[in-house]
Amino acid sequence: MPDAEDLRQFVAEQQVAERIPGDNGVVLDKMIDTKSWQELPPTDADLIVRPVLTRKELKAFIRLPRVLYKGMPGYVAPLDMEQNDLLDPKRNGIYRHASVRCFIAWRGNEPVGRISAVVDAKALEAWDEKIGWFGALDALPEHEIVRALLDTAEAWLRDQGMARMRGPVTLGYHGESGLMIDGHMEDPMIGTPWHPPALGPILEALGLEPTRDLLTFKLDLTDDLDDRHIVPGAMKPGEGKLGDVTVSHLSKKEITAQGEVLRSLYNDAWAGTYNFVPLQSYEMEGLIEQLKLVLRPEHYVQIDHAGEPAAMALVVPNIFDIARGIDGAPSPLGWVKLGARLVGHRFESARVILLGVSHKVRGTVLGALMPSLAIDELIRRRATLPYKSVELGWILDTNTPMLNLVKRLVPEPNKVHRLYEKAIPSRHN
Repeated sequence: MPDAEDLRQFVAEQQVAERIPGDNGVVLDKMIDTKSWQELPPTDADLIVRPVLTRKELKAFIRLPRVLYKGMPGYVAPLDMEQNDLLDPKRNGIYRHASVRCFIAWRGNEPVGRISAVVDAKALEAWDEKIGWFGALDALPEHEIVRALLDTAEAWLRDQGMARMRGPVTLGYHGESGLMIDGHMEDPMIGTPWHPPALGPILEALGLEPTRDLLTFKLDLTDDLDDRHIVPGAMKPGEGKLGDVTVSHLSKKEITAQGEVLRSLYNDAWAGTYNFVPLQSYEMEGLIEQLKLVLRPEHYVQIDHAGEPAAMALVVPNIFDIARGIDGAPSPLGWVKLGARLVGHRFESARVILLGVSHKVRGTVLGALMPSLAIDELIRRRATLPYKSVELGWILDTNTPMLNLVKRLVPEPNKVHRLYEKAIPSRHN
């Protein structure tokens, strides 16, 4: 159960919340449900699901997981500033092309869960299917609470003309994906959601069908990696048969141009795969803005073939490493500690968030080598970075070539997240 003091503070903030329109009434208009909550699906007598209408409520929505999950084994609260980047309309570019609704479930005066519902115009274009997302699903693991949240998201998505819902996805493909099924006691990682173990069985009991597993592999950067060649014949760029293959680093002066190359390669590499939505230029700009303080030249690998970009990989340091012992909403002293650790780049782990190969070389011998070359290059750079481990994920459970490559280094995943789907019946059914 949530901590009593945290609950009192949470409720107090809601009682003084005022309706704040945002930027001239535009930003938050995308979050406000025009229906009253009396019209939302009925729940048990003490349970009500209300839409997030104000900035104070959005702040409460963002920090609710750490209230709900406090004290649960394996849970480590993320920094609010990281979640702000994910959920705040002023900071997440998805609001430029998607309709988003956020809801909090209440039992009396006690917050017991949250959920988001999203209709992504770019996803509808890419898929040509009427599928909406549910996400930000965090709740006490009780059937009644989870049912009320899912019913609310489903009702809103139905009103938007959606035929199916898929998730959890927060708030879009380039945010946080999946419900944690395995790895609850593993160290936390940037961009990786945590959920109570009981939540998955509840979703399935409520009729949601598992569709894909997203696998993460933890690669310990030990000295013996150099002897575990993942590139056949230990071939290297610029030598022999790879004489016209070159590797480049991140340049702070050219970060905007490199970001656009990365975006184009990434979109080209993953087009047509399950749940993929093309990354927009303004989303890439936002990502660079969020990461530029922690990015180093070694974090970005671009592999060119005959002068043309052919593959890429981007690694980001794990913000949880420098947040140890600091609350999700740091005190002034906490901010000083966080700043000092950031400046000193006191990270011990990182995550590969983008990896892909251009369609121009896909299906060729060179194309098959590209992921190996990118990962091998990242391994070689460990001497200049302080990381003890790197997580490779997400990798779809159907991506056999990538899984075969990664399993040569790490036999089993350390974390598994699952996506679910459910048909949305029409009101006449």
